[in-house]
Amino acid sequence: MVYAVEINNVHKRFKNVHALRGLSLNVERGITYGLLGPNGSGKTTLIRAIIGLLTPDSGEVRVLGTKMPNKAILSRIGYMTQQTALYDDLTVRQNVEFFAVVGGLNGDVRAAVDEAIALVDLTDRANSRVRELSGGMKQRCSLAVALVHHPDVLLLDEPTVGVDPQLRVQFWQHFRQLNAQGVTLIVSSHVMDEAERCDRLGFLRGGLLLAEGTASELRQRAGTATLEAAFLRFADAAVSSSQSPVASS
Repeated sequence: MVYAVEINNVHKRFKNVHALRGLSLNVERGITYGLLGPNGSGKTTLIRAIIGLLTPDSGEVRVLGTKMPNKAILSRIGYMTQQTALYDDLTVRQNVEFFAVVGGLNGDVRAAVDEAIALVDLTDRANSRVRELSGGMKQRCSLAVALVHHPDVLLLDEPTVGVDPQLRVQFWQHFRQLNAQGVTLIVSSHVMDEAERCDRLGFLRGGLLLAEGTASELRQRAGTATLEAAFLRFADAAVSSSQSPVASS
């Protein structure tokens, strides 16, 4: 099988913090893969390694068959950061246009910009400077920036934080449309109802992949009724394993 993203035994340290500890997983093309875990579990570090913003200490990351980091493939990747990364003095439209061009968009830039702005329900604020927007509106603008150049792989770090429930539903409907077009999405979250919308999930904690599979598979393997309970079951099992004489030898 040809995977959109391949992660093989990746380690990453920041001084005394072992952020990723031998993490391996593969993401099939055209699906939405959810990275689920609490703050500090390694989700953002993993996403930054996938896009090539940081280089693993060891192991390998490949995106669309290309070893990362590699600037040549960045035009095929979209990235929405957890914290907004926009130009405050530019308008919504100017920000989206700028990133469309930087992202290597081919075709009608204006039409693509209009489409992305409409998707995130910011058409009536297209000419507002970003510094004038609320936190939720900035989040929406960040999503438009990530989508506008029509990437093949889209990385979304906590994409619906501060977004109202109705718009969140619209986002997920669009994510499904992107999947139908062959786009691969990797979404980090700690919200369980969003995890249910993903095709496959990876449970992360302390830089480790605790378990991965579909939501139903994970619940079944854990013997629980909810994903939250399943996560806790796998986390408890990992702690018990690390404390055993065999695991620690």
